[in-house]
Amino acid sequence: MPEDATARTHGTVSASAMTIGVLARRTGVPVKTLREYEDLGLIYTVGRSAGNYRLFGEEALWCVAVVGTLRGLGLTLSEIRELTAIYLGRTDEPIGPRLAQTLQAVRVRTKARIAELQALLSRIAEYEADHTEELSGRADFRVHDPRSSRHGP
Repeated sequence: MPEDATARTHGTVSASAMTIGVLARRTGVPVKTLREYEDLGLIYTVGRSAGNYRLFGEEALWCVAVVGTLRGLGLTLSEIRELTAIYLGRTDEPIGPRLAQTLQAVRVRTKARIAELQALLSRIAEYEADHTEELSGRADFRVHDPRSSRHGP
């Protein structure tokens, strides 16, 4: 398959469309992920080649960058898909306020995850304090194992 192909969609020809492999190389995003993005409607496409290869124009680079940015901010693919549907379907509605709401939900979710991780760090510190001797090698964890021959009487 050539690096670039000519897309044939509805009897028209779009010059110099990229295959999914080229898009993957240009964006650094794996082909499998790009297929998922396309299936979710997150990437502009120009159709398929005569050999049924997915084809993309330069606009797809922008789409992949936007999705990458939003993923980097913690949005789920479901949230991005919902925003995309509003962006494409309701062109009279600015997307900014919806994105702001979604970012607030991500912020709440992230703070909850931070609290979970802080609780985990506390449990680790407590465990380390309770097992200092074993962790330093001055005692053996096997003394607590009921099947160990080192288990006390």
